[in-house]
Amino acid sequence: QTLPYEEQLKLKAGQVLELMKAVVPNAADIFEGIRKSPQQFGYRNKMEYTFGDEVKDGPLALGMHKRGSFHDIVNVTDCQIVDEDYRKILACTLECARESGLPYYHRMRHVGYFRHLLVRKAVKTGEILVDLVTASDTAELGVDPAEAMKKIQTFKEAWLEKMTAMNFDGTLVGILHTKNDSLADVVKDEGTEVLFGQDYFYEELLGLKFKITPFSFFQTNSLGAEVLYETAREYIGDTNEKVVFDLYSGTGTIAQILAPVAKKVVGVEIVEEAVEAAKENAKLNNLDNCTFWAGDVLKVIDELGEVPDLIMLDPPRDGVNPKALMKILNFGVERLVYIACKPTSLARDLEMIQGRGYKVEKISGVDLFPGTGHVECVVLMSRK
Repeated sequence: QTLPYEEQLKLKAGQVLELMKAVVPNAADIFEGIRKSPQQFGYRNKMEYTFGDEVKDGPLALGMHKRGSFHDIVNVTDCQIVDEDYRKILACTLECARESGLPYYHRMRHVGYFRHLLVRKAVKTGEILVDLVTASDTAELGVDPAEAMKKIQTFKEAWLEKMTAMNFDGTLVGILHTKNDSLADVVKDEGTEVLFGQDYFYEELLGLKFKITPFSFFQTNSLGAEVLYETAREYIGDTNEKVVFDLYSGTGTIAQILAPVAKKVVGVEIVEEAVEAAKENAKLNNLDNCTFWAGDVLKVIDELGEVPDLIMLDPPRDGVNPKALMKILNFGVERLVYIACKPTSLARDLEMIQGRGYKVEKISGVDLFPGTGHVECVVLMSRK
């Protein structure tokens, strides 16, 4: 974070190139460097904040986990990877939560009320969705359950009144309340109530519209995602009258970006909610040549009833299951594009892909996370 942005990009480019040199013989000749994020600051479209305390028995805090600590929460009132609207929502929610006198949910004792605050904001449309995540049980709050319910109701009314009266740069389209009694310290939907507005918002990427719910997967840097997907589209090349498989397709973003210039696109994704979102977004964009399958790529790929001409891979951080990768390579497609959010997983998978007769044609990095050590990679491979 202390480095000028150009220096950050040089560092990331060096790291990616060194990794690729170890597995791709001519990596230095085909590496196209790192494509930068259009925004260095305020680029995130989603944040998950956690309630807790900064020091043991200290005042209520709402922010991020302190590095290396399971317990301590750091207030992040001046965080620069989000814009001013996030900081306003954070300050308002913390103030109202402190005034309520209700405790945060203790992650070891599993008692308390406030758990997380989820904020999402579209860069293109400016629409904002806010979701407060709490425990549902009022019996363990240290007061009579009826008194606890009264406190909760008073808090909600005060919070809603302040939130809806605030001036945002964007447009507040929904305020939600999600109940979560999971023992794990994760945001989990066990029932969501709409307190104001609606439970979704819209974002736009490369001229397409996407409906996003609180828990939908969507790239967290919208403008950076456009650079990533433009790179992938450029690498996959001519898709006219071709069948394209988009494996690990998420909410179908890449599939829909390719669909207007392809004969057919088939997406496969293991998360069922993401598949439903993909189908809905395809309808929203009037795309009738996209189909989406819910299931594990390893199991579903044999049931698709299609033979692809081209394949787009965008796997999770651990890369592609080796058995699934064997099945994918057995199609023998002319071009394969791999998008990786973890370059080390990509390097491992490239060894197998090259061993099956593919040549790496181009490698590019895309910086979706300025100020951090993370970088996405896009690789084009063609059959020898």
